[in-house]
Amino acid sequence: MKVLVVEDNERVARFVTKGLQEAGHTTDHAENGRDGLFLAASERYDVIVMDRMLPGSIDGLAIIEALRKAGNHTPILILSALSDVDERIKGLRAGGDDYLTKPFAFGELLARLDALARRRRPDGAETTLEVGDLRMDLLSRRVLRGDRTVQLQPREFKLLEYLMRHAGQVVTRTMLLENVWDYHFDPQTNVVDVHISKLRQKIDTEAEQPLLKTVRSAGYMISAEPELAPTGER
Repeated sequence: MKVLVVEDNERVARFVTKGLQEAGHTTDHAENGRDGLFLAASERYDVIVMDRMLPGSIDGLAIIEALRKAGNHTPILILSALSDVDERIKGLRAGGDDYLTKPFAFGELLARLDALARRRRPDGAETTLEVGDLRMDLLSRRVLRGDRTVQLQPREFKLLEYLMRHAGQVVTRTMLLENVWDYHFDPQTNVVDVHISKLRQKIDTEAEQPLLKTVRSAGYMISAEPELAPTGER
């Protein structure tokens, strides 16, 4: 999932974004209503975590109402210290899809976001990815190579998902850093190569045909057709 977190409390924002990233999700953070509204209106997100009370003239409910009036139906989970029933009703009537009071357990937050993302998914939407005999179930987060279950860490799952969504295409290290690690700069580390190596061991070691290839001086590719990458190497 790609999640926008609109939260002015630095501790809460760090807690939520860190937890989401460790679970394999991509996050953007806005610390005020103006930036939150701009990001929500200009970027595409699977779900939004919206703090009810924000500094400045634009609070959480104002953002939600503006988005709904503009036809933006991204699911929104409201986070608030206001726990009264009347306050919850205000939040839901403003256009919020769920309401969670502070303090909260991260596990519950994640479960609610997963539920909102599933609810939004229309009939016929893509829920599985396949490359050769490699299959990824995006709902259960299960990966199979043939009949063998492949156990992946959250970051490995996210990396494989990105590669499979771009099957047959060369994916550069910069693309992976930006879309899997959220790095918009080169940290000058071999983090991509290390994760690719681990991922290759898990999906290709016991298989007859390798799927994950290194394309010399370019990047990586996942493909069931070796001839698509004649200049590459394993």
